[in-house]
Amino acid sequence: MADSPDHLAASDIFETGHPRVRHLVDPLLEAAAGEVDLARRIFERARDAVAYSPYVPFSDRVHYRASTTLERGRGYCVQKAVLLVTMARAAGIPGRLVFVDMRNHQAPPHLVRLLGTNLFTWHCYARLLIRSRWLDATPAFDRAICEEHQLPLLRFDGQSSAIFPARDDLGRPYAEYTAHHGVFDDVPLGPMLSAWNRAYGAEKVNRWRRSFLTGARTE
Repeated sequence: MADSPDHLAASDIFETGHPRVRHLVDPLLEAAAGEVDLARRIFERARDAVAYSPYVPFSDRVHYRASTTLERGRGYCVQKAVLLVTMARAAGIPGRLVFVDMRNHQAPPHLVRLLGTNLFTWHCYARLLIRSRWLDATPAFDRAICEEHQLPLLRFDGQSSAIFPARDDLGRPYAEYTAHHGVFDDVPLGPMLSAWNRAYGAEKVNRWRRSFLTGARTE
């Protein structure tokens, strides 16, 4: 798909001019040696500036804003992909969101128990337009969590895609992509939450949502 204004657009979620975003992006613009290097630097910053955590609010558009994620310091795959796309757009690199179903064969046991499955429906990563090529990049798992759980650390070089691999560095099964839901210029919150209700059960999703309203953490 060709570039369009929507792929660079700011919005209530993609806050390309927000001071928190500019604080991250502007030094990278000054330091980068060209577009490829800039994309690499932006990916690494988005990957590691925010820790991965599924235990965050998720039911309102405000929960996906780049500034909210940066202030919180934690986010799950959709929130971190939004951060990466926001930073990319702020630097003049077109970006979109890709949604898939992914079976994580190395998901933490407590999370599998909570969801009742190791299938993560509407998992999200970024798609960036670099030198006229759309490349995929998954910033979800930060360096610290990869080291803690011995997971492959994704490195994006701005020249080829970098998403969770089928096997980890030891050859064990890791990521299995089972469905593709499309590429979006915005967060499809309604369809995503509806899919969660179908996959995990509305009662479980609502209990998880309420836990963040009370400050409790569902585990």
